[in-house]
Amino acid sequence: THALVREMLAAGWVDGLRIDHPDGLADPGQYLDRLAELSGRRWTVVEKILEPGEDLPEGWATAGTTGYDALAEVDGVLVDPAGEPALTALDTEVTGHPVDYAELVHGTKREVTDGILGSEVARLARLVGDLPGVPAEQVSQALAELLACFDVYRTYLPAGREHLDSTVAAVRERRPDLTAAVDGLHPLLATPHTELATRFEQTSGPVMAKGVEDSAYYRWSRFVALNEVGGDPTRFGLPVADFHAAQDRRAEQRAASMTTLSTHDTKRSEDVRARLAVLAELPGEWAGLVRGWLTRHPLADRPLAHQVWQNLVGAWPLSPERAHAYAEKAAREAGTSTTYTAVDEEFEASLHAMVDAAFEDPTTRAEIDTFVERIAPYGWSNSLAQKLLQLTVAGVPDVYQGTELWDFSLVDPDNRRPVDYAQRRALLAELEAGTVPAVDATGAAKLLVVSRALRHRRDSPEAFAGYTAVEVAGPAADHAVAFDRGGVVTVATRLPVRLAADGGWRDTALQLPHGGWRDLLTGTRVVSDARGAQLAEVLSALPVALLVKD
Repeated sequence: THALVREMLAAGWVDGLRIDHPDGLADPGQYLDRLAELSGRRWTVVEKILEPGEDLPEGWATAGTTGYDALAEVDGVLVDPAGEPALTALDTEVTGHPVDYAELVHGTKREVTDGILGSEVARLARLVGDLPGVPAEQVSQALAELLACFDVYRTYLPAGREHLDSTVAAVRERRPDLTAAVDGLHPLLATPHTELATRFEQTSGPVMAKGVEDSAYYRWSRFVALNEVGGDPTRFGLPVADFHAAQDRRAEQRAASMTTLSTHDTKRSEDVRARLAVLAELPGEWAGLVRGWLTRHPLADRPLAHQVWQNLVGAWPLSPERAHAYAEKAAREAGTSTTYTAVDEEFEASLHAMVDAAFEDPTTRAEIDTFVERIAPYGWSNSLAQKLLQLTVAGVPDVYQGTELWDFSLVDPDNRRPVDYAQRRALLAELEAGTVPAVDATGAAKLLVVSRALRHRRDSPEAFAGYTAVEVAGPAADHAVAFDRGGVVTVATRLPVRLAADGGWRDTALQLPHGGWRDLLTGTRVVSDARGAQLAEVLSALPVALLVKD
């Protein structure tokens, strides 16, 4: 494999390397050192999922991650936290009881340790051998509990020892009956580079991935826009100040890390999530629709039904074939009513009947059509906002295949469908002729944002060398995110439903240096005076702008 990597690098076929699943390696740091030596320290990023507050180990020979951390930040700043109570209440109503997400995750991770990765736990137990005074069954149970309670994907001992220590404390509190076993395991698992400690590290990652991304995310239906790789579904929105702080850290510490919004592994595409974010601004309307659909088209697994309805609305319009494929995969991944290895044909028949109703029941289809038509423009606004944010914060932006236009894809294999590049070339040619497109179903406005932002990054890298939040003042200040990268200012709209309901921008202004400014996206020219630059003028054509001094 690495002979091929060496050959591709030597031939100049690749400019950098993306390393997927480094957590499966015995010593990722050592591997990255060897890879850096082989590649001549070529730009390299790792597909490492960081939990909130976690950073890459110091000393790794990598520019950063593949961008799921940035994805969570960009998504979060566009979600309205005011919608959390109503959507939580709806989830409780649908489920029949309040959902404790931490307990849900613990349960799904235990299903993994006791099921598909049970052989790995047994192998760890054999490596432990006898613990004086501790029955063998308690050793296995303690290992499984430690894996289920681990709060990050893995440690890289001695780095990350604090996560092991806190997990031991959590298991002691949760399972006092396992205290002796846990105390006996603690020093063994904390000793770096032993076979036991290394294999435990290599096992905790898959337990997290299968238990959370491939199970819990399909069971918790409160607000699926947040059920995304690298995210935390309990963190309902990100304050603008926290977003700025995160981007400032990235600019200081990981300026060459990758940023992304969609990948081959995301649970739904960026534009689906952008549309679903609107539900947090309209939780009452959404709840009314869902109650009607659940009543007219009942499914025994109501949380799964709620999950499916959200995804159908997020990706609508889509073919019945795509909808059925998604619903079946979601049901089997959730594993609550049917699984890949134990298919419940009766349940799946009722699930497919529910999906059919979305297309064939006149009332339901009309409601979906009407609601999607209502929220689509707000979703487009969110899409343009998140795209410009992702393309212009510090980092190397990754544009997944097809997402230059609107892309309403669901989980794989739906997000790996062929891309119509001829359509994109034709639209790009129109943009090159000077057309400023409307924000409509064609997605040309998104192509404008992508092409112009990337072009300016290519042509003026010096304008993207820092990060400073730009102050916004006025009655709608909460609805804008703005920052200066060192010569170019990004402006993006957030929470567009409430913005429109409150009367628009009114006299809200960007506090920019005095003088003329030009939007690289639309050519719009504005002047910043003692009051600043009026956002009603800056964003008169699009909900985003990329400003330079005129």
